Amino acid sequence: MKILSIQSAVAYGHVGNSAAVFPLQRLGFEVWPIDTVQFSNHPGYGGWGGDVLAAEHVRAVIAGLDAAGVLSACDAVLTGYLGDAASGEAALEAVSTAKAHNPRALYLCDPVIGDVGKGVYVRDGIPAFLAERALPAADIVTPNRFELELLTGESAATPAAAAAAARRLIARGPTMVIATGIEGPDSVTNLAVTAEGAWAVRTPKLAFEPPVHGGGDTLAALLLAHLLRGEAAPEALSLAVSSLWGVLERTRSLGRRELALVAAQDEIALPSRLFPPLPII
Repeated sequence: MKILSIQSAVAYGHVGNSAAVFPLQRLGFEVWPIDTVQFSNHPGYGGWGGDVLAAEHVRAVIAGLDAAGVLSACDAVLTGYLGDAASGEAALEAVSTAKAHNPRALYLCDPVIGDVGKGVYVRDGIPAFLAERALPAADIVTPNRFELELLTGESAATPAAAAAAARRLIARGPTMVIATGIEGPDSVTNLAVTAEGAWAVRTPKLAFEPPVHGGGDTLAALLLAHLLRGEAAPEALSLAVSSLWGVLERTRSLGRRELALVAAQDEIALPSRLFPPLPII
């Protein structure tokens, strides 16, 4: 199967496409990455080189793929960190083209806006674009707690509250919401919410200082892969979370600041510890 992935990229480390492409390839998918930014490293280091790529560049690459007949074979579009709202509009054009060729193609939108403790860290116009344009067009959205609260105006501090907020998003268009990073004292809960129900996958919390970035980007990619393989929402979330947790555990054991995606690639293929999905009433 073939996936078009439109998001950020770094030369060093693993965020955006640099976190999503390898896991998808490891699971046997063809991936066509289009970068919305090209940085030397994650800005969390305090300094970086590179720049946001113009929307015209993003649109030109998409147009080239379509002219080559590639988008007619697309099974899914994945979007993440956008350089600006105009690049998001170009991404939606790619979604429309892919779905025109293949009405069963999925669109997973990871609405990257910000995080708890950091606030909004994207350019002006992107939050509104995601709320008003991308979410209604998406089949699946994967907000973290901060993003879910921002997009709905409701608390997502507990699994039950996050499930209720996710249902608000489903009413606006998507058929599936994956709410990530609902933290407890010793655990992290990720939710899968559809019209049929809600399920929670809870893992032990792994502390990192400084924090490791790219986990959400990797999780979105893994989730999409398992959905395309035919797994139902709760099972897809269980597999994706379990693989990510295995990668994070290996990252911590190696003392790394960047995800140990290559060293822990067996966890991507088959997680050594499986965390089950539990229904939320």
